[in-house]
Amino acid sequence: MSQLMTAIEPPANPARAHNPIPKKAIRAPQALNEAFDYAKPSSFSRGLRLELNGTTILLISGTASVGDQGETLYPGDFRAQCRRTYHNITALLEAEGATWKDVVRTTCYLRDIERDYAAFNEIRTQFYQEQGLDPLPASTGIQAILCRPDLLIEIEAMVMFENEK
Repeated sequence: MSQLMTAIEPPANPARAHNPIPKKAIRAPQALNEAFDYAKPSSFSRGLRLELNGTTILLISGTASVGDQGETLYPGDFRAQCRRTYHNITALLEAEGATWKDVVRTTCYLRDIERDYAAFNEIRTQFYQEQGLDPLPASTGIQAILCRPDLLIEIEAMVMFENEK
């Protein structure tokens, strides 16, 4: 029996066959607080910055209508929550020297997609026009239960840009 257990246990100190990709947490405390204070207990970064062969990749976690003290802003008002969500993502992008023109993909979570999708698409279209986006980011819309019952929308984003030489 002990030989079998030894055979399937991982080595105590496996050798790394690769180097880790440099990464750092993204923060925008003037717009929204850190996740530990957002929905206790929460253990995630607002976003991560990865450096890969001259390219920066930003992975923005699901972001909602949350204020700098962790409070839900505009409960019950989908349009206001949507605009604040874009505001918060913009702050995270700016904290890393990026803009919406660097966003390549979004995943949009709506608590009630049948009720709110038309308003969401109207606000998103207007926002993207204001940002001058062409082409538009790839995107998926999903109905989901969000981490707080008063949140109506959450958006995550993937961002890529070349590092300056």
